[in-house]
Amino acid sequence: MLQIVNLSILTLFSLQVGLLLNGFVMKFYFCRAQQKASSSIMIYLKNLAVADFLLCLSLPIRIARYANSSITIRLLNCNFGAVVLFLNMYSSIMFMGYIAANRYLKIVQPSGTHILQTVRAAHIISTVTWVLLLSVTSVFVIMSFHKQEPFTSVSVSCESLQSGQVTLLQKIINTCSTATFLFFLVFLVFFYYSTSRRVSLAQQRQPASSSSTKLAKSRRNMLVLVSVFCFCFVPYHLIRLPRAFLSSYCSWSNFLYYVMEVTILMSVLNVCLDPLIYFILSKSFRTQFRLGVMSGN
Repeated sequence: MLQIVNLSILTLFSLQVGLLLNGFVMKFYFCRAQQKASSSIMIYLKNLAVADFLLCLSLPIRIARYANSSITIRLLNCNFGAVVLFLNMYSSIMFMGYIAANRYLKIVQPSGTHILQTVRAAHIISTVTWVLLLSVTSVFVIMSFHKQEPFTSVSVSCESLQSGQVTLLQKIINTCSTATFLFFLVFLVFFYYSTSRRVSLAQQRQPASSSSTKLAKSRRNMLVLVSVFCFCFVPYHLIRLPRAFLSSYCSWSNFLYYVMEVTILMSVLNVCLDPLIYFILSKSFRTQFRLGVMSGN
């Protein structure tokens, strides 16, 4: 019971901080910033902000689920809260990957613009990403409502409500989502490693040159991206497989449940950590933030 209370308090804290920070971010991107995005990186940052805001809207359901074990709350969490959490997690994973790729291409081609760095390409990639994720989650929600097993106990898990068809669909989605996570994780590590190598070589040739300074700044930015990515999403994916195979054993089920809840909370914390990415990567956002602080807005 104490663990549940602690998780509820931490989730409430994440909601409050996330709404405060992402409220400012949304106000900047959609009210004060230019109507047309001037760069592809701004488009990806906007979409990441939208994903975080969606998650903030779903967190009250998760908090209510910790505080109340009623069937209505559990159904709402299983059919909406958990789905929005999935949508946010993988949209964040993908958009953080796009941001890292964009910054890496900027390092590789500092004097030119790759086709993937254009505003048009960023719009297309963002649209395809949302259509793909929304299509998958919509199909899952529809099948869950139409093929849902009756509640036999208020303590039953979401998995126990699923029919055989929904369980099979979930296994397919889990496999594809895990592969997606591994794909973006490998590329983020590669981007950081490659950037670090370029910094080392540049510093050996010309330690005090402006190019070395810019590369060092790019490496710092990439490190922030990789650190937030790993902190928020690696623990959750590490515990998914053990929970899938060991949750049927009573001696492991309770332990794995709480560990999974902790890793989910860590993934939720990206709503608090992502504004750090906006602040570091967007000069206009930093300027607006300082003006907002100085004016008291």
